Parts: sequence; structure tokens; C-alpha cells
Amino acid sequence: MVPRVAERCLTVLETGPLATIQDTGRIGLAGQGVGRSGACDRSSYALANRLVGNLPGTPAIEVTYGGLRVRAECDLVVTATGARCPGAPHNAPELVRAGTELALGPPATGLRTYLAVRGGLVAEPLLGSCSTDILSGLGPPVLRAGDLWRVGDATGPAPSVDVAPVPAPEAGAVRVRVIPGPRNDWFTDAGWDSLLGQTYRVSNDSNRVGIRLEGEPLERAVTRELPSEGMVRGALQVPPSGTPVLFLADHPVTGGYPVIGYVLDSDVDRCGQLRPGQELTFTGAR
Repeated sequence: MVPRVAERCLTVLETGPLATIQDTGRIGLAGQGVGRSGACDRSSYALANRLVGNLPGTPAIEVTYGGLRVRAECDLVVTATGARCPGAPHNAPELVRAGTELALGPPATGLRTYLAVRGGLVAEPLLGSCSTDILSGLGPPVLRAGDLWRVGDATGPAPSVDVAPVPAPEAGAVRVRVIPGPRNDWFTDAGWDSLLGQTYRVSNDSNRVGIRLEGEPLERAVTRELPSEGMVRGALQVPPSGTPVLFLADHPVTGGYPVIGYVLDSDVDRCGQLRPGQELTFTGAR
């Protein structure tokens, strides 16, 4: 049902490169062939909801490299977290009066910004989640200019924080921790050493499914085909090119290439903020 403008609403005027509705995702359904999806940077998404007093799991907008322009059709409390975009209140709740437009410019660092509205955006859940999964096509369609989103009634306590002192996503080279994966023995010792010893560059061919990395190919010890196995967020899968793909929120639930390692889950959020051309290195987790 399309809401009337007189209701609590937010109108999408421009979307930028990509804007989607995200929450915590479809948890526990991988055995049925359904990926989790959800916010790429879970910690930034969760912070946005806390700052406006929403309950955990409330739908918000994930904005990729700015460009989103919206208009409040009533007085709304909003905040933006993650990559800092000019034009929106960052890491702090702010009252936006009816008729006011917010135009998010491109962030100086990072890639993904989370725009949360007190009361949350009202979307139809599918398999327990309102997240848009760009790989499977599940969930709401990507945001389009002209969309009118109803805002729910606030249920949590009013925000009591003026600003959250959270640092911006990193610029330049990023280092994350990795542990050996189930097919680590399919690579030579030199292959593992190369994974930890080189600096990768994030490819332009990256999205919410995963980050393709550019670098020197990893040396294989086993070259035979691998039956499909379960995949999780943070997996470093190595296709025939020999350079890893780091899976993010919309990763497939199975894959037929060996997984040499896993980025620690607490570090994957930082990877969700990597932009094309940025450098990434791995270090063995202790």
C-alpha cells in the first residue's frame, strides 16, 4: 500500500549509485539455501538505530558512496553513520522538519552510510527480514527516485546521546586478521605466505556480494575440482585466477572454489567500507 503524504513518510528524490533497505538479515536459513544478507557494515547500522532510539533490527537505508537525496514529509529524527557524507547529521540524532531535504554528498573515506529514521522504515518482511539481497533478489527492490516510504511509530526510548565518538572508516591501506580456512592445505606454504605478505588492491568489480582483490596469484598445491561447500561472510575464496574474493553480506550460500582463510568477523565490517582502488593486507590472527 502506498502511503499518503499526510502520513509519517520519507520521499526518495535521488538514490546515488546504490541505496537499499537493510536490517540484520535472514538469520539461520543457509541450510535452506537462503543467504543472510543484511547491512554490510553491521556495527555502523546498529549504531544508527541506537542513536535514534530504534529497536535492534529496525530497517534503515544503506547508501553506497553518497548521492541519496530524501525529503521529510513530517518532522523526523534521523542520523547517519558509517562513511561520513556531507549533508546529513553524522553519528548524532537530529530533528528534521517537515519539507526539509537531506542531500548526502560523497564521503571523504569509506563507502557505505546508514541513514536511520526514528520509528524505522516500514517494509514488508520476507523470511523474517526486510533486507535487499542483490544476489538472490530477495527483499525490497533497490530504492528509486519517487519512492515514498512510510515511517513507523517510535517504540524505543528517546535518544539520549548528543554524538557518538566513532572514528570514520579508514583511508589508505587497511589491515585485517585472517585465520586458515578449510582448504588451506590446497595451497602451498608459499601460497599462504603470499596471502599474508602482499598488498592487495580492491577491484572495481566489487559489490555487496564480495570484494575482488587484485594481486599476485596464490600458488596451489591441489588443482583438482572441488565440490560445492557452504560459504560464510568473511570467507576468502580463491577462483582459478588465483586472487582471492572476500565475501560480504550478499555472498552465495555455497561455492565450488577453495577457501584459503576467513577474515575475523569483527574485521569484516571494516572491509565493507573499502572502496575500489583501496589497499588491503592480511595478518595471521593470534
